[in-house]
Amino acid sequence: MDEIRALSAQLAQDPQSLVFLRLGEALRRKGQLDAALRVATNGLERHPHLADAHDLYARILTDKHDYEKAFDEWDMAVRIAPHHTGALKGLAFLYFKIGDLQQAEAHLAAAKRVEPDDPTIDQAIEMMRGGAKGPAEQPAAPSPPSGAASIAAPAAATGGLDEARVFAGLEGANEGLLLIDGSGRVLGGALKDGGGTDVTDAVAAYLAGVSQEAARTAKLLGLGAWNGLSAEGQHGNVHLAHPTPDALLLVVRERGIPLGRLAILAQRATLMARRWLERQ
Repeated sequence: MDEIRALSAQLAQDPQSLVFLRLGEALRRKGQLDAALRVATNGLERHPHLADAHDLYARILTDKHDYEKAFDEWDMAVRIAPHHTGALKGLAFLYFKIGDLQQAEAHLAAAKRVEPDDPTIDQAIEMMRGGAKGPAEQPAAPSPPSGAASIAAPAAATGGLDEARVFAGLEGANEGLLLIDGSGRVLGGALKDGGGTDVTDAVAAYLAGVSQEAARTAKLLGLGAWNGLSAEGQHGNVHLAHPTPDALLLVVRERGIPLGRLAILAQRATLMARRWLERQ
């Protein structure tokens, strides 16, 4: 606590000081996450273009299990400083948590190019290649967050097409998410237009066959198998994915949601939908 008092006194004397980085980290390590969050937020207001500030904020958010906002902050840190190893390893951690090992390893490889002598990066890569199901704490990141829990999968449906359980526990579980089969039959989720009118069935019918068209287009262009498609609209952003060869997932969010965050949400929804479909 002496360190925290000393750092707090320094910051009080000079609010523009970068000592807020050390204070926020010290509070985070002590588990005082709300206080750490206030320090990081105030620091970001004064230093919005400081990659280390976004990195600190992301680690605190991760400790609070707010993974989507943490992704935004680490993504911003990398935009400001492309070689920021803390942010690269943080993004790798989040990709690992949702099961995207390819992206996780790619971000760790980028971090290794910056710090080739960091042994924790090699350890994290080996863990991923070993097929670990999920980390108990943030791998390979400096000052790993405490108690980072794995993103839970939905419970198995007990019978029939239990639509409400497909995306149980996910943000906007039954609105802005739509899972359909190859014929356009709604399996889970719901969609509404800007006026609040339910357009689930109409959109599902329109999307029937889109997966096959996307696969055909990708093949003609020599792009290989398609994994996802993101698009920005005037009033919102959308992401298409296919959890299984015969199913299509549509994620719709407001225009202000960055495509990177939308892709993370879509990947989580894809994993949940795939697991749910496997249980049916």
